[in-house]
Order: sequence, then structure tokens, then C-alpha cells
Amino acid sequence: MRIGELARRAGVSTRALRYYEQQGLITARRAANGYREYSEADLRLVTEIRSLLTVGFTLEDARPFVACLRAGHESGASCPESVEVYRRKLAEIDGEIRTLLTRRAEVAAQLGAACPGCMFGPPPDRNEGES
Repeated sequence: MRIGELARRAGVSTRALRYYEQQGLITARRAANGYREYSEADLRLVTEIRSLLTVGFTLEDARPFVACLRAGHESGASCPESVEVYRRKLAEIDGEIRTLLTRRAEVAAQLGAACPGCMFGPPPDRNEGES
């Protein structure tokens, strides 16, 4: 398939595909006319990359997942290197959560000092009142 079809089917821009190619994440074959040609396997790679980017992974993080798929595994997450990326990302997220909880406690303490009679607690549930 040509770049436009791959972009449409994967839900990305042709510019993103060229960038992924430049970064070595996908590889286009060239037709006799010079057009880039992609396979269904490339669609699978781009889908994997996009799903990882959507949840906060970087392109560098995506490399082991891409390598795992290229090695013939059904899932990009089934290789030890990919599992290690998941573990590293979870540790990073846990650190961010700890930082946010510390900041929240500091802001709550400042609010308590500024307004001793004010009631405050956890933020309201955003789904309250929705049916």
C-alpha cells in the first residue's frame, strides 16, 4: 500500500509516517516509480507505535515493541525488553503520583493556614450528578 493509504488506515499523517521511517521504526520499500510501499506488517507496527504514544510512551520507548513484532511475535509486548519498558514507565508514573500527592498536601496545608475554617478535602468526583 502507498503512504496515503497507510496513513488513512493507521489514523496518522503521512508526515508522521515519514518521521517514523526517518527514526528507523518502519521501513518503506520503493516501487519502480519511487513511491513508498508498505505492507500489512507496517500497519501493525504503526498501530503499535500509536497505541504506545497515546498512553505516554516515547518513540524511543516504542523501539523494543517494534523489534518484538518484527521478530515475529504476535504482540509487541511479549518480549522481555518490552516488559522492561512497561516496568520503567510504571515506576516513572508512580514517582509522578508521589510528587503530585506531596504538592497537593502542601497546597492543602497552605489553604488551611489561609482559611482556617474552610472545608476542603479530596476533589469532587467529576462524574457526580451525571446520569
